[in-house]
Amino acid sequence: MIKYRVGYFVGSLAKASLNRRLAMALTKLAPPTLEMVEISFKELPLYSPDYDADYPPVARAFKQAIADVDAVLFVTPEYNRTIPGGLKNAIDWASRPWGTNSFTRKPSAVIGTSPGAIGTALAQQSLRSVLCFCNSPLMNAIEAYIQFTPGLIAEDGQVTNDTTTEFLRNYMTELHGFIERVLTVLPRGS
Repeated sequence: MIKYRVGYFVGSLAKASLNRRLAMALTKLAPPTLEMVEISFKELPLYSPDYDADYPPVARAFKQAIADVDAVLFVTPEYNRTIPGGLKNAIDWASRPWGTNSFTRKPSAVIGTSPGAIGTALAQQSLRSVLCFCNSPLMNAIEAYIQFTPGLIAEDGQVTNDTTTEFLRNYMTELHGFIERVLTVLPRGS
C-alpha cells in the first residue's frame, strides 16, 4: 500500500482546544498508510491582496507545507455558526495569489467537535462551500459531527468511548481510501 502524507489544520488557536484533542485522537487512530502532520497557521498576518506581489516568508512557508502533503484534513470548531476567522484567513493565504491556489486538486476532508448537540455541522457546511470554491475534492461521506462530552477525549488524544473510537478509526480508514481514489484519477504533478 502507498503511504500518504496528510496535513491537518486545527481550526482553533486555543491551547486547550477540543479540536486539538480530536486531531491528536485522529492521528493515533489513523492507519499506518497515513502520515499525519500538523500545518500551523497561527503566525500568519491578516491576508490582504497587497501581499500578492511579494508574499512574506511565513506565508511562503505555509503554502509550501501544503504543497508537501498529499491531502488535507480540517479539524475545526464552530464559531458563530461558521469557521473561525483564523482558519478562513489561512485558507485565503493558501488560495492566493490568483493562479497559485494550494488546494486545487488536493483531496480534503472536514471533521470537528463541539459541546453542542449538532457538533460543528454548520461550520463544516461553511468550510465545504469554501473548499468547493477552492477546487479541492472533498470527502463527503463519512460526515462526522462529534458532540464533545466531558472526558470523551483525554488531553493526550486518547478516546474513552469505544463506539467513538471505532467511528473515528473508520473515518480515518475511509479518508485513506478517498485520498487513494482521488490521487489515482488526479495524480500529483499532472
